[in-house]
Amino acid sequence: MIHHLPNCSYYAASVPQFPAQPQLLGSIEADVCVVGGGFTGLAAALACAEKGLDTILLEGDCIANGASGRNGGQMIPGLNVYAHELVSLLGRDSAEALYLLAASARDRVHARIARHGIDCDLRPCHVHLAARKKDLADFQREADFANRLLGDGSADIIAAADVGRHVAVGGYHGALLTPAGGHMHPMKYGYGLARAALAAGARIYEQSRVIGIADGAAAKVTTARGSVTAKHVLLACDADMGSVDPAAGKYTMPVLNYIIATEPLGAERAAALIPSGAAVSDSRFVLNYFRLSADHRLLFAGGEKYSVKPPADIASFVRPYMLKLFPSLRDTTIDYAWGGAVGITVNRLPQFGRRGNQLYAHGYSGQGVLLATLAGELMADAITGNGDGFDRFAAIPHLPFPGGKLLRSPIYTAAMMYMALRDRL
Repeated sequence: MIHHLPNCSYYAASVPQFPAQPQLLGSIEADVCVVGGGFTGLAAALACAEKGLDTILLEGDCIANGASGRNGGQMIPGLNVYAHELVSLLGRDSAEALYLLAASARDRVHARIARHGIDCDLRPCHVHLAARKKDLADFQREADFANRLLGDGSADIIAAADVGRHVAVGGYHGALLTPAGGHMHPMKYGYGLARAALAAGARIYEQSRVIGIADGAAAKVTTARGSVTAKHVLLACDADMGSVDPAAGKYTMPVLNYIIATEPLGAERAAALIPSGAAVSDSRFVLNYFRLSADHRLLFAGGEKYSVKPPADIASFVRPYMLKLFPSLRDTTIDYAWGGAVGITVNRLPQFGRRGNQLYAHGYSGQGVLLATLAGELMADAITGNGDGFDRFAAIPHLPFPGGKLLRSPIYTAAMMYMALRDRL
């Protein structure tokens, strides 16, 4: 079980709390029981309710209080591997079909925002900075692949001399520009999905952590004070999957990410940092990623910890990474600092699967702002007879993290520390 830090984030402070939903008490029945109240679960519940299914969503804490409401808000199209790596893994035809399906997540998210009138500070464009000169060759292949499949202008290479037009940082060798990317206020988006799901007829229960699932023609999902008997169960727990389904959970590892938000910088000073207003990340293994908020703060994430114990002072942990790129912010106050767990897989591709009448999707590996909505909708499609998209993701081969229950975390921590050292060298 992942114990999240107190929700002292900029996101939580800048939007009214979602109205509390009841705790599940007693035994009820439904067509579908969705477990998890983040983007995946909310999108699944919304899509199921729209299809006329009696849908219940169980959330162990509060809606969008996990990674969905704590992440960097970066909308990065595609998957967390290069396209040529996908071709090597799956073959060209399957890789191209999966790439196109993953790219459709962006349009699905934009469609949800428009259809339900979700005000989530949506902004365009993503810039991925090349930390090493050799990254540019991968970026070029990625741009060529995207432009061939999605149309010219889907991606472009920024020369090192032109990086400053987009973001005022030094030391990078160029960048990959994705106009279809962007950023948003993730908690506002999560709340918007929840309102839409309720309006469509779904029932949401908070403070209703699942403690057991019994298989059968109709599965029984049990919480501390109630149960749901349903024809279909959709597991949408990402980094917390192991506490609900240990068999699926062994394929993901929770990684703790930390973000800080500066004081409001004012429009002029903020624009000087990121003139394009884009969401920005870099190609380091332990990456930096940052963007501007609607009220002109810099939201910055840098460094990762590979243990469940957070740093004693998150702001002090992240601030040096920010100042290395933006030394002009040395006099700036940090107003908010927070963290949360992201589920990653060995190959950095999401894992979809099914077991009887249970379906699951998790392990978005840092790409969940877009992919999670796609995953939820594909699960809803799969239980209503159109499982092509879900099965395409489910066909991706995965390996569990090595070491078993006791050793997998120490082994993974050692490997990540080695990769982080390579970054520094």
